[in-house]
Amino acid sequence: MSEHVHTPPDDDAALRQRMEDAGWVAAARKGDQAAFDRLVERYQRRAVSVAYRLLGNSEDARDAAQDAFLRAYRGLAKLEDPRRFGAWLMRIVTNLSLNMRRSRARSAGMSTDDLIEGEQELRTASGATLSTGLAGPELGELSDAVQDAIDSLPEKQRLALVLFSIEGLPQKEVAEIMNCTVQLVKWNVFQARKSLREMLADHLDD
Repeated sequence: MSEHVHTPPDDDAALRQRMEDAGWVAAARKGDQAAFDRLVERYQRRAVSVAYRLLGNSEDARDAAQDAFLRAYRGLAKLEDPRRFGAWLMRIVTNLSLNMRRSRARSAGMSTDDLIEGEQELRTASGATLSTGLAGPELGELSDAVQDAIDSLPEKQRLALVLFSIEGLPQKEVAEIMNCTVQLVKWNVFQARKSLREMLADHLDD
């Protein structure tokens, strides 16, 4: 009896999305602005989120994302594989964000929503369990500590952590964005989580 190899549903969905991206890229190259608008709609949230985690400032993150989309639009002809638009765009976003980070001092201040998100992000990023019952100033202190800890990580560890642990991108796609091997992505994420657990030990349960 012959065996059939089935593609997992998630892989099917990812393949459909890549093919859809390729179609929109092809149309945008021919001058269809609406097609590129669809790409913006699909990736805008992720672009801003990645930029924010690398820059620590909402305004800078929006600027980086907007600049990334503009550069992507102007550089569509250079994209060798239109199916990889998402990974290509994230590489532009991360490069711009890291360049901005080097040239600008980190701005202080986070919105209330940003502060609340810190607790869940720490669960995901550190792989540890938070102390419960935090509210108000305590939660704000924790969220500041989380962002400061992420900011203090070496550049490649911070990038791997943000893309894989916080944004939830597949390791293969993170490797493509970072232009490295999957094994190196795993190592950077491991080291980043280890460092976070050490830096945030006072906020974590035993």
